[in-house]
Amino acid sequence: MRWPRRAPLLPLVLLALLCGCRRSTSTSSEEAGTPAPGSLGSVTVKGSDTLVVLGQRWAEQFMKDHPGASIQVTGGGSGTGIAALINGTTDIAMSSRPMQDTEKQQVRRRWPRGPVELAVARDGITFYVHESNPVDSLSLAQLQAIYLGDLRNWKDVGGADAPIIVYSRESSSGTYVFVKEAVLKGQDFTERAQTLPGTAAVVNAVSLESHGIGYGGVAYARGVKELKVRADEQGEAVPPTPATLQSGAYPLSRELYFELPREPTGLTRSFIDYVLSPEGQRLVTDAGFFPVK
Repeated sequence: MRWPRRAPLLPLVLLALLCGCRRSTSTSSEEAGTPAPGSLGSVTVKGSDTLVVLGQRWAEQFMKDHPGASIQVTGGGSGTGIAALINGTTDIAMSSRPMQDTEKQQVRRRWPRGPVELAVARDGITFYVHESNPVDSLSLAQLQAIYLGDLRNWKDVGGADAPIIVYSRESSSGTYVFVKEAVLKGQDFTERAQTLPGTAAVVNAVSLESHGIGYGGVAYARGVKELKVRADEQGEAVPPTPATLQSGAYPLSRELYFELPREPTGLTRSFIDYVLSPEGQRLVTDAGFFPVK
């Protein structure tokens, strides 16, 4: 991967000293001046709850290999990360969806040559049910009917005579946006859906509710059953496995992104180079996701 060469900082530092100007502050570590002795600087990474655990693993290993570097990773949802990118309070936004055109335009108001969108991993959206639920698969049309509120009883899809308890993510979540577009075709979620703040919370709720259903990234499916998905009523029920996600046979696969305000330089560039390196992509697999090609 070829990145643009960073311009030397020394003339700018000398100019500031000669002018007696006070250095302006910035949220970006690369614009905040010379790091303290022994420090390589810091990079802030914020956004997708789907990516946050993987992001923390990347950061931990990178900092272990680069003493003096600080990589700060927090979640909050894709929308929260992108909002932070727009207002200049994060160096990298993690997102489980591509940026919208309006968001890109907002970034360009501050950084005219931005933004830069990089796929850093692949994921599959899976629908979870309780391990005791006899239902093994649903079609996309059935999932749509459940999340629109048109289908409310498990007996209508081969399960027990019991109400379907629907769990969803908050609207700032990229996973929420993906399901709304790919499954609901842009329609609104049922008002009966219980909104939870993260995929881990959805998984936990479903694991405790025998009649529940929720959705999230494949890497989080522990203590619950992952449903096979049929593209249509007569189609094959496809499980979310590494082979079906990589081949595209599973109908709900997606890419996960790093969003940047502009071409990365300095420590940010070094961190991204590590994320996309063979070692960084091995951590993707270890975390239950899939490498980018």
